[in-house]
Amino acid sequence: MTEATKLLTIKQASEWATKHTRRTVTTANISYLIQYGRIKKNEENGTTQVAMQDLISYYKSFNRQRENAWKEQLGEDLNWTLSFEQYKEAETTKHVHRLHPYKGKFIPQLVEYFLDNHTDNFKTETYFKKGDIILDPFSGSGTTMVQSCELGMNAIGIDISAFNALIGNCKVIKYDLADVKNEINRISKALKLFIVNSHTVEFETKLLQELSEFNTKYFPATEYKFNLRQGKIDEKKYGTKKEKEFLPIYNQLVEQYNVKLRQDKADNFLDKWYLQHVRDEIEFVFAQVKKIKNINTKKIVSVVLSRTIRSCRATTHADLATLVEPITAPYYCSKHGKICKPLFSILKWWQTYSKDTLKRLKEFDKLRTQTFQTCLTGDSRTIDLFTELKKKNPAFAELAEKQKIKGVFSSPPYVGLIDYHEQHAYAYDLFGFERKDESEIGPLFRGKGKEAKESYIQGISDVLNNSKKYLAEDYDVFLVANDRYNMYPTIAENAGMKIVNQFKRPVLNRTEKDKGAYSEIIFHLKSK
Repeated sequence: MTEATKLLTIKQASEWATKHTRRTVTTANISYLIQYGRIKKNEENGTTQVAMQDLISYYKSFNRQRENAWKEQLGEDLNWTLSFEQYKEAETTKHVHRLHPYKGKFIPQLVEYFLDNHTDNFKTETYFKKGDIILDPFSGSGTTMVQSCELGMNAIGIDISAFNALIGNCKVIKYDLADVKNEINRISKALKLFIVNSHTVEFETKLLQELSEFNTKYFPATEYKFNLRQGKIDEKKYGTKKEKEFLPIYNQLVEQYNVKLRQDKADNFLDKWYLQHVRDEIEFVFAQVKKIKNINTKKIVSVVLSRTIRSCRATTHADLATLVEPITAPYYCSKHGKICKPLFSILKWWQTYSKDTLKRLKEFDKLRTQTFQTCLTGDSRTIDLFTELKKKNPAFAELAEKQKIKGVFSSPPYVGLIDYHEQHAYAYDLFGFERKDESEIGPLFRGKGKEAKESYIQGISDVLNNSKKYLAEDYDVFLVANDRYNMYPTIAENAGMKIVNQFKRPVLNRTEKDKGAYSEIIFHLKSK
């Protein structure tokens, strides 16, 4: 047996891959690769093994060749240090950063890199220190605020979206965790009682049983996915065929248990994208949330509910990020390589996210510092920052007026890429927040034409000019952007600032389906 054909246990494979890639590869990571057909599973004496050659082939893209390939496409000025490739997903979504999904957020390690006091070959000086105030005029999900709190800095966020501000603030609030746990347990118990006698529960139990038998027969996990990757199966034809074969079984169950699938109307997001029973459960839990007396507890439990209902939309797993059409029947799922079903109850995800939220809040409690963090809802182009801050937190406002804001770390929206209100349409419908889509800078619905670009340049310029009123004299501004249209030199000029440095970084883990070489630039701006 040659070295390449040598068989390794999962533990040995984990150790080899960790050394080979220079990053931690756990046994769970190896099991994932086997489960999803990335590498072939071998059995010997009841022990799962993998061939080293399969590992070498798979991890080929993670060694220096990947860096060289990306630099060939994106330029030699690509700063690979800022790829943060050594971090696992659990580290880039640590503690409260994953309290709620959000498109377009940057990873916390990027914020840490520029805010903390380390220096290296690229970052040759420090820009901020403990006690400084950081401004994020495009706060989004609140990453800058959270990392400022970890690093002993104060932070002010601003966002045009009321829901974004809720998410950001919920990440930095100091909670009575016992009260949060008690309220979650109360609601969970009430929800179980609400659905206990529902025929939908019996229906879904039977449906899961039928799906398990069907998938075991026609989509044997490791064998099917491996053959798929080897090109031995036409996925589209086979998946469509089996989907049609299962449909009569499903329809018979729907009739047998008298399950109502669609709602009577489709006037808003909640009407259109949820099956009837799921909608009933959502309304029931929301009514329970309204009974919570502690305002901070009510906010975080509301975020748990929002996260839950996002995962319960009537869509395929592949289309969760970009909705296509509501589904009411089982379908072939290319993501999982089997027949999957829509959700008929929120209970599972409610319990999962409740537990996860409590765990993340406890983790962050150990890291947080006694500093101020607040996200304001408003238009960063025109907001009277200190006046609005005084309404929310007078003590923080007094500090800010006295020492001024040391600088900005923010990721402005990209022109024509995301509609920031629409991505959380379910939450706006449920909570009744006022939508301000027309006030977004560079929204998807305005496109990427000449007029949209000019509007974008004006919008970002206005934000910087308004922010300057509250900045210390020797400020540092860091803006993270993929400036494919070369707009930021003009933006800097309009704001009376100069670009003193640029850090070009590869973006390795994008949420979009396009996994091609992609970069963004961190622009460092100072006063002229």
